[in-house]
Amino acid sequence: MSTTAALPTTRRLVLADALPGARARDAALVLAGAVLTALTAQVVVPMTPVPMTGQTLAVGVVGATLGMRRGAASILLYVVLGFVLPVYADGASGVERLWGASGGYLLGFVLAAALIGWLAERGADRRVPTAFAAFVLAQLLIFVPGVLVLHAVIGGTWSTAVHDGFTVFIVGGLVKAAVGAAVLPSAWGLARRIDGR
Repeated sequence: MSTTAALPTTRRLVLADALPGARARDAALVLAGAVLTALTAQVVVPMTPVPMTGQTLAVGVVGATLGMRRGAASILLYVVLGFVLPVYADGASGVERLWGASGGYLLGFVLAAALIGWLAERGADRRVPTAFAAFVLAQLLIFVPGVLVLHAVIGGTWSTAVHDGFTVFIVGGLVKAAVGAAVLPSAWGLARRIDGR
């Protein structure tokens, strides 16, 4: 019997729905997504004023795997944990980070997880081209509040804020989108084989 057969037909399926359980599963997955994001935040390429990290890849994977609500909840949990635990890039923590150069990106993470989760609920993560596009869109959404807050914090010209807060991250973002686009459809293939479909 399929593990997804008992799910309500009105709910779109994401990879997390292939696992049995309900509330306990969801709570564990939300926590696991926050932990994954915290771990990948420690993969840092030092840059000024905002470092390049692995957490944007985790945000996409968590959002796509858990879906819109659970994905956004997981990344929001990561952001809140960072108020008291050293889970941000380079082991940073503190509420004041929300008002610093990285604050807009933290907000963007939650929005991006929700967006890619919503797209995944509609099947965007099942094929490489659509998964790649979903990752690119989600990462672009991270940069909107990221650049806005960065400009507000560091001042200067908009062209400097766009360069320092977006342009320098384009290549890394495309690489992360390619990794996500390769991983998620492969994970779906594995889930189907396990499920016997």
